[in-house]
Amino acid sequence: MKPILESDSDFICDLQAPCFQTLTADEVELVRVSKTQVLFRKGDNLTKQGTFASYVLFVMKGLAKQYIEGDHAKSFNLRIIQPGEFVGLSSVFAKNTFSYSSVALTDCQVFLVEKEAIVQVIKQNGTFGLGIIKRYFEQNANLFDTLRTVMYKQMNGRIADTLLYINSLKPEYPEIFQLLSRKDMADFAGISTESAVKLLKSFEKDGLIELNEKDISILNAGNLSEISRRG
Repeated sequence: MKPILESDSDFICDLQAPCFQTLTADEVELVRVSKTQVLFRKGDNLTKQGTFASYVLFVMKGLAKQYIEGDHAKSFNLRIIQPGEFVGLSSVFAKNTFSYSSVALTDCQVFLVEKEAIVQVIKQNGTFGLGIIKRYFEQNANLFDTLRTVMYKQMNGRIADTLLYINSLKPEYPEIFQLLSRKDMADFAGISTESAVKLLKSFEKDGLIELNEKDISILNAGNLSEISRRG
């Protein structure tokens, strides 16, 4: 992790993201003086589950993986964090610790904004606050979908869901599969790495996908969607 100063060549102009465009000049200044721009290198943790959260993160560039840590080095991947997304909103609305961990899949440029500044702006600016609440509940809705998958679908349905989800990001991020290991794929599906490898090879044999080292190409999205639907 490296702080980025305004004099650095990779400094990003302040608060140009659409979600900040509803702020007044005074609110922009409040956020500006309450934030730090940071470069997280690939493999760095953006958040660590259970640690104190005094700030909210806003990702400007790069991709990260959000996951829950369990016992005995087990983890479950929740989603891919993309540019324009907030990380750590639960610390604003609920407890003062991070509820999950997140790790940079690529180099990530991030704003760390003091939590109290976000709270103050939400109280003052209804339009901004509504946008934040919408983002928070969209993330919660996605968590319910993930829980439903883990509870009710068999392994082939889970890995099909994982492939379709990651493939949905491929048009914008062609290298997305190459950023993820087979263990990452398994942790998205909530199955063992060995089971994930076997299912991927089985899907390739059935002509649903093509494996090319770490990259994966979807050949029959319709049949994969049917496997996902049947669970």
